[in-house]
Amino acid sequence: MRFFGTTWVDHDGHYGLRRAGLAAGALAAAAAGCLVLRFGYQGLEIAEVGGFVNTLVIVMFAICSAIAFRKTWEGFVRRPADPAREESLRSLKAIGFIGSLLAYAFRCFVEAPGEKLLRTEYETARARYEKRRGSRTGNPAARKKPKRK
Repeated sequence: MRFFGTTWVDHDGHYGLRRAGLAAGALAAAAAGCLVLRFGYQGLEIAEVGGFVNTLVIVMFAICSAIAFRKTWEGFVRRPADPAREESLRSLKAIGFIGSLLAYAFRCFVEAPGEKLLRTEYETARARYEKRRGSRTGNPAARKKPKRK
């Protein structure tokens, strides 16, 4: 929500353009990341490390990207149940950065990433505030003070 400020609340302030721009930016960053990984793979080919290592690198990046995609996508819908576990997956998500970028881009097509989660929290907090506010009536300074014994 960092790029949206408060425009996600009422979908104003060029909200749609921001979503489209962020989706394009995330897709461009994912493409650039794939290009960098391709250069790394070519380096392995030049070094002639063997077919097993080449396959292992491809499988490792594919699995890490899939896990990063899933965890990033889930992070847009709900808060993690175990923050320590999410912290331990940070390095795996860094390796699978392409999956995280793709999840961010695809989420931009649906809504601002994390909007549903923040909207739910916002409406809950607002309802709680209205309930608290509604229970306070009158001037608190005019209340009778209890007599001391």
